Amino acid sequence: MNNFIKLLYTFCFLLALTSCEENIEESAINIVNTDPDPTPTGTVTINPVDINEKGFDLLEKMQGHWIGMNRVINIDYPWFSFDYRAISPSHIHGIYEGGTQGNLLTSFFVSEFKGKRTIMARNGGDLNGIYRASYFVLDSVNQNTNGDYYRLVDAVGGIGTMSMELRFKNDSLYFNAYTSKLGAAIPPTRHMTFKAKKFNLDLANTAATAVNFPQNIIEKDFSNGFVQENLWVNTGDTQPRSATFLEFDKDPFTILEHPYLGYLNVKVIRNPAITDKVLFVYLSKESLTDANGFLQADALQNSLLKFPEIIKTQNEFLFTYLHPGTYYVTIIADVNENGFIDTGDITHVSQTVTITPEQQQEITIDNITIQN
Repeated sequence: MNNFIKLLYTFCFLLALTSCEENIEESAINIVNTDPDPTPTGTVTINPVDINEKGFDLLEKMQGHWIGMNRVINIDYPWFSFDYRAISPSHIHGIYEGGTQGNLLTSFFVSEFKGKRTIMARNGGDLNGIYRASYFVLDSVNQNTNGDYYRLVDAVGGIGTMSMELRFKNDSLYFNAYTSKLGAAIPPTRHMTFKAKKFNLDLANTAATAVNFPQNIIEKDFSNGFVQENLWVNTGDTQPRSATFLEFDKDPFTILEHPYLGYLNVKVIRNPAITDKVLFVYLSKESLTDANGFLQADALQNSLLKFPEIIKTQNEFLFTYLHPGTYYVTIIADVNENGFIDTGDITHVSQTVTITPEQQQEITIDNITIQN
């Protein structure tokens, strides 16, 4: 399983930094949009949707544990998930922890931008020490028999630089992302398609109750735009083409400002059988093992929330941007080194840990001895 997750993460994190030349076949997903394809010329115009009139329901629709398939460029990955929950009255957040490589996050929040009360998104993370945060603004909402459609575009370069579009129908989500190498390769091409169904809504409902979500109040105010000198500028350009920041200290909305989220540091004490093995570090809603430490397939498929991988020389991992709640922690040693869970891999009986808001917890796993 982790083999495709690792490849997916590499592609997904480069949403803004990589230009994908091959389009996804239209048969993979059908997100209906009445707006024209982007071929920007001249001055960029961004018209935010006023959520006092429409579009505010995007936040509530986005919450949930989404499990499905992902297509990146022309490669299909049959299992992937995002866990979106409220972290304030007007902020939905989800993160993929990639382990040693880094992470990928996307959050949606109420803001003030260009004179409108609207929804913005923050996408990015940290890959191999490279920090990125890009900002998007809601500019299109369409509701018809095909479902409820929402588009967010780069908050500086508009649809000609980057965009993401989401369609919700019943319990299904269809999510496309487009990139242009931060405006250096116009027009953008489709980079990612995530098609999923909603599971474990009780997690999102618990978070919503705890933070009094949803409310139409400003989470982060961008009414004055961005500090121009902090934005990334492509080589050869004199002005930024994207609302992107490549340094933590220049990012206007870092993790230090995000409410409610917690941290978990997982320490692993290796024994001789797993000394030089890659470890899968899993957080789940239910136990991934039975009482004897044997993995349960159903739990792996429908209960898994976070699934990073750490290298052979690493003995601990810090989960960041973590939703409060009780999790099962399961470490699996990739004994045959084939990149996914398989017969012969070594694990232990899943252990529980409770994460509290804005606090860091720690757990030590020292009994990884059960061969599946």
